[in-house]
Amino acid sequence: MADTITVIDNRTGKQYELPIKYGTYPTYGAAINTGDLRDIKVSDDDFGLMGYDPGFTNTASCQSAITFIDGEKGILKYRGYSIEELAEKSSFLEVAYLLVFGSLPTQSEMKDWTYNIIHHSFIHENIKKFMDGFRYDSHPMGVMVSTVAALSAFYPESKDIMDEQNRVHQVYRLIAKMPTIAALAYRHRMGYPYTLPDNELSYTGNFLSMMFKMTARTYVANPVLEKALDVLFILHADHEQNCSASAMRGVGSSQPDPYVSVAAAAAGLYGPSHGGANEQVLRMLREIGTKDRVPEYIQRVKDRKFRLMGFGHRVYKSYDPRATILREMTAQVLDITGKNELLEVAMELERIALEDEFFVDRKLYPNVDFYSGIIYQAMGFQEDMFTVLFAIPRTAGWLAQWIEMLNDEEFKIVRPRQIYTGEDVRGYAPIDARPK
Repeated sequence: MADTITVIDNRTGKQYELPIKYGTYPTYGAAINTGDLRDIKVSDDDFGLMGYDPGFTNTASCQSAITFIDGEKGILKYRGYSIEELAEKSSFLEVAYLLVFGSLPTQSEMKDWTYNIIHHSFIHENIKKFMDGFRYDSHPMGVMVSTVAALSAFYPESKDIMDEQNRVHQVYRLIAKMPTIAALAYRHRMGYPYTLPDNELSYTGNFLSMMFKMTARTYVANPVLEKALDVLFILHADHEQNCSASAMRGVGSSQPDPYVSVAAAAAGLYGPSHGGANEQVLRMLREIGTKDRVPEYIQRVKDRKFRLMGFGHRVYKSYDPRATILREMTAQVLDITGKNELLEVAMELERIALEDEFFVDRKLYPNVDFYSGIIYQAMGFQEDMFTVLFAIPRTAGWLAQWIEMLNDEEFKIVRPRQIYTGEDVRGYAPIDARPK
């Protein structure tokens, strides 16, 4: 079987053989270089054919060895390791190392990696002053995006992105400081004094301490909740070329420092159609209100009058593997925190949706946003912190994508084409000759 595709241009009758250059059919897809379409022309002065793909739903923007998703089979892997095995056996920091460097760390590598992350968690006092400048009721995600971008001014050496050691140093800083920035954004919003990082605690334990420590000299998180947050961080660490990862690569392709690129990625995550989806789940549950009103809202969904948030996924056409893991973990968390009326609404909604033919036939299963929102709410996080919690672990994935892009031999600045639909030629009229 020849690795080509035959295209006949019915406008001219010409036939073209385009090489299939990328991917391995059927497991990892197959692709042509859309630049080859430029050879398909009506005349010599014709620009040539382009691919048109709004939202880039069927366009590969890069080659990547980081994350693999099979949406039809519900498979998610990081660097070849199944998400189920990583969630069960690994820690977030170990997974972050895997994403960034491509392999699981040795014992000595893990020790050095952990040390460097933990000892870069403090932030400059001037950054605290910068954060103090935000309104008391500022959304924590807006504060995070702005503060991460501001780190660019504090670390001017980070602009030397082609120096490998320098890059690694910025990776330490970003993965370490994101939880600190997140916690400070929350405490600024609440009017609480800032809590310093504690180098004796784990990555997630330290974050929980910075979030919730009040008058106690030390803060010890419940081990079940600490583990749950660590698993959530693993599940959210990377997810292929989504909006925020594409933003990281897109902005990073102009070769700025990684802080402004991460800020751009976090801005992409900010939207309700991406990282803000789990926040929308809680708002939906609050609108439903009580368990007995669930059947009414299920019918409204069927009548296209109400949108069910947290169900279905653009990529997964079977059960989201991350949701499978979190479904079990939700029960463990609720055993610690206790159920409330809002969570009972969620459980009833899930029960009906999993049994109703309307949802089953359409493969509208609960996704990671549905369960993560429930867990975050049970752990005491406010809804506007949910996207911030997403951004903390996703920073590792963004940085992995960024490093892979810089090392790609085919690396180019992002510059998509467009289909122009405006006017052809228009004559200019001076302002005094135009209608009054």
